[in-house]
Amino acid sequence: MSMRQENSDGTTSSLQDLLFSDKHSWSKKDRHKISGPQRKLEKLLSQSGNKICADCGSPDPKWVSLSHGVFICIKCSGVHRSLGVHISKVLSIKLDEWTDEQVNDFIDLGGNTIANKKYEACIPDEYRKPTPDASIDERSEFIRRKYEHLQFLGTDEQIICTQRPRRTSSAHTSSSQEKQEKKQYDKQATRHRIGNAFRNSWGRKDSEYKNSKKNTSMAAMVEFIGLIKVNVVRGTNLAVRDVVTSDPYVILALGHQSVRTRVIKNNLNPVWNESLMLSIPEHIPPLKLLVYDKDTFTTDDFMGEAEIDIQPLVAAAKAYETSTITEPMQLGKWVASKDNTLLKDGVITLVDGIVKQDISLRLQNVERGVLEIELECVPLTQ
Repeated sequence: MSMRQENSDGTTSSLQDLLFSDKHSWSKKDRHKISGPQRKLEKLLSQSGNKICADCGSPDPKWVSLSHGVFICIKCSGVHRSLGVHISKVLSIKLDEWTDEQVNDFIDLGGNTIANKKYEACIPDEYRKPTPDASIDERSEFIRRKYEHLQFLGTDEQIICTQRPRRTSSAHTSSSQEKQEKKQYDKQATRHRIGNAFRNSWGRKDSEYKNSKKNTSMAAMVEFIGLIKVNVVRGTNLAVRDVVTSDPYVILALGHQSVRTRVIKNNLNPVWNESLMLSIPEHIPPLKLLVYDKDTFTTDDFMGEAEIDIQPLVAAAKAYETSTITEPMQLGKWVASKDNTLLKDGVITLVDGIVKQDISLRLQNVERGVLEIELECVPLTQ
C-alpha cells in the first residue's frame, strides 16, 4: 500500500514529511456534536459512582457495557469486547450513535453502584480488585470472573453476602454454579444464542478460527493500541443462497474479536450503513470480513470473504496524532491492482480531524459480490 503523496510538481512526499512533529492531542479535536441521548448519558455519568470505571476505578470512563449497565475505561473495554457481544456489548459514550431506547434501557440498569452491588456482592476477602494501573492479565481475570463466570454474583434476595467466601469454597461454589448455568444455557434455542452461533458458523468456514473458543482467555490478555471503527455501508450483487435471493449479514473479525451486522432479509443489494467497533491489538492482524446468508433451520450459508491490511491506516493515524496539521489532505492509499480485490484505490484521508479510508472490494471464494466499507482509526483518548 502506498504511503506517499504526489505533489503538484510531480514529486512525492512521504507521510512523515507531511505530518509535522509538534504534539497535538486528538482529544483537543472535538468533532462530535452531543445528541439528546448522549446528554442523558452525560447526566448519568455525572453521578458519583459513575465517575470511575466500574472494574478498575480509573477516572473519567468514556465507554459502557450496555449489557451490564456500567461505565468502563478504555483498557477494561478491550477485555469486555473480547468476551463477545453475547456477554458484554460495548459502546462509546461519544463515538457511537445511541438511540433513545438504548439510553433508557441502560439508565434502567442503574449505573456502576447498583451493578457492582450485584456483580461484586461476594468477592472473597483476600481477592484484590484491579486498580487503574493493573496489568491486562489482572483486568482479564477479574472481568471474566465478574461477568462471564459470575463468581461474585449476589442473589436478588440477598445482594450482600452475610459471610464472604474464602478462595477454596468460592472455587467449589463457582464450579457448581457454572455447571448449572451452562446446563440452562445449553437448553436455550439456537436463535437465543446469536453470539455463539455466528462465531461457530464462521469457524466452520475458516480453519484459522476453529480454535477461537479455546483461545478466548488469551484474547483478553492482548494489549490494545487503539480502536478501529468499521462502517459496513452496503453489498452489491451478492450471491443467491435462498432460491432467488439471500438474507445477508457481515461478520468482522480482528484477531480473536468478532462482531456482526444485523440481518437484512431478501436482498442481494443490502444497505447496512452500520458502524461496529473493534480494539486494535499491539501486533496488528488483518481485518477479516465474512458474509453469510441467515438460515432459520439449517447452517448459515457462506457468501464470500475479504481481508484488509489496516496497518497503513493505523500508521497514518499515529502520525497525525503527533502533528499540527488541520487542513483536509490525502495521507496515503491502497492501490487497486490485479494482485488484490479492490475495485478502486482505497484512499486514506484526513477530513475534519478524522483519519479514514473508504474501501470497495470484491468478495473472494464466491461466485460474485462487492462490499463497501468505511474505516476510521479512533484514538485511545476518545
